[in-house]
Order: sequence, then C-alpha cells, then structure tokens
Amino acid sequence: MTKTRRKPPNAGKGRKKGVPNKVTADVRAAVSLIAQGFVDECLALLRKGAKKDPLGAVRTFAGLLEYHIPKLSRTELSTGSDTLKVEIVDPTRRDGKAA
Repeated sequence: MTKTRRKPPNAGKGRKKGVPNKVTADVRAAVSLIAQGFVDECLALLRKGAKKDPLGAVRTFAGLLEYHIPKLSRTELSTGSDTLKVEIVDPTRRDGKAA
C-alpha cells in the first residue's frame, strides 16, 4: 500500500525561480550608492598606500573588485572530439570582433 504525501498548505506560493530577493537588491543598491560617494577618498587612500607598498595596494584593489565584479565559476567543457575552437568575444569592443 503506497501512501501519497500531502504538500504543506503554502507549497508553491513563494517567489518564482530567478526573481531576486527584494531585501538583497535594496541592500546592494544602498551599498552601491555609499561606495559611489567615497570614490575620491578610496582613490586617495590607494595612491597613498601604493607609495609605501605597491603590491599591497594592488591586492587591496583586487579585493575591492570582487565586490563589484563577481567571480566566475569554473566550467568543464567536454566535446566528442580532440579539437576545440574557443572564441572569446569582448563586449566592450565596438567592432564586435573576437579578441
């Protein structure tokens, strides 16, 4: 005898897949506005630090970039053959050609 499980009364009533959390979006927007207000101060601090420790300034800048440009996840690609053509398109290039 097989029993069927009942779903909870609120099952399926949440956000649709892919819709961001509103609170997360609001917090990101607020942090972005605050960061934009401190651009000049951050640049001055990086320049001052670069005079004493250039490598430390580069590491600090790279660390800050992680909050603006998300890290890409690694992806494995498997094809049926031994050859693989990879074309990298730079969206910032105006001519639309591969890099």
